[in-house]
Amino acid sequence: MNTLLIAIATVTFFFSSDLVLPQSAAAYPFWAQQTYPETPREPTGRIVCANCHLAAKPTEVEVPQSVLPDTVFKAVVKVPYDTQVQQVGADGSKVGLNVGAVLMLPEGFKIAPEDRIPEDIKEEIEGLYYQPYREDKENIVIVGPLPGEQYQEIVFPVLSPNPATDKNIHFGKYAVHVGGNRGRGQVYPTGEKSNNNVFTAPAAGTIKKIAKEEDEDGNVKYVVSIESEPGKVVTETIPYGPELIVSEGQAVKAGEALTNNPNVGGFGQDDTEIVLQDANRVKWLIAFIALVMLAQVMLVLKKKQVEKVQAAEMNF
Repeated sequence: MNTLLIAIATVTFFFSSDLVLPQSAAAYPFWAQQTYPETPREPTGRIVCANCHLAAKPTEVEVPQSVLPDTVFKAVVKVPYDTQVQQVGADGSKVGLNVGAVLMLPEGFKIAPEDRIPEDIKEEIEGLYYQPYREDKENIVIVGPLPGEQYQEIVFPVLSPNPATDKNIHFGKYAVHVGGNRGRGQVYPTGEKSNNNVFTAPAAGTIKKIAKEEDEDGNVKYVVSIESEPGKVVTETIPYGPELIVSEGQAVKAGEALTNNPNVGGFGQDDTEIVLQDANRVKWLIAFIALVMLAQVMLVLKKKQVEKVQAAEMNF
């Protein structure tokens, strides 16, 4: 029995750990959960995905201006990019981009249960899986990785809270924050560079040797040896993927690029607001508008009546 439990635990760790599996060409919002377990948003307002996805790309969010309590609405996160481009995979091959998103809703808002989602929205979210950032944080939702060619717009079916049943919820205006990434990051959560990055010279000097290694798929990696001073050689290993842009005998400065920049993805974030509207306020507003319109009509009719009386008096 103990042997079986150990085997199950080993397999579970193997398939869940980002340290064991090679990093595939995908966007991984769940890494934020592991590295920043409390919240994905820093006090400065920056969403932590930007720590690994260093390139800035546009991301947009669309939500209704206001919603009523206990209703289902759509929050749409847009993660645009040129679908014709490909990125460098972990093994150095060219692959398509994946996307992911994190949606930070106000307290009380959450992903709608399946039986509350309208049929037209169900068609738009078919195949999507939403995960709360934490078990006690249903208002923070992540999704991904997803094939970027199919999901440049990610739909979240959201259920608004009801202040009548939850005394911690109040009517009013609330902030909504969203982050969207496309493609692989340039830095792993451990701080190590991925091969989706520019590799630079560790020191100034002359490139003495470039050793090339090629795998069975034709992917090439390099070991660049730089003589920084007589008798002192430093090396930089270029993994599969980035293309070398220097040659032997070339003088380089410290920090000078040895490769091209293979990154075609990036991360962006957006903020908006949504109003949790009291239905009674809407009714009173409609009643007020109707009353004002009625008063205006009565004034016009009264004016017409006075004009007729004045005209009659003038005739006499």
